[in-house]
Amino acid sequence: MLQLLFTIAFSAAPLTLYIPPIRCLTAFAQTMEEMEIEGRLYRGRVSARARIAWSRLLDCFFSSSPRRP
Repeated sequence: MLQLLFTIAFSAAPLTLYIPPIRCLTAFAQTMEEMEIEGRLYRGRVSARARIAWSRLLDCFFSSSPRRP
């Protein structure tokens, strides 16, 4: 039983190298939150401009149709 315990313990030890420490995860999470905030501001400006451009485009299509006398 002791040999099985040592076998499991030493085979799982290299797996801990793939798990980053908590302080790295918090820095990563903070960076992702900052990117989300900046992206939200950018998306708001782009969507407002796209909405205006789309309405002007539709206005050009519908107002320039030939009128019958």
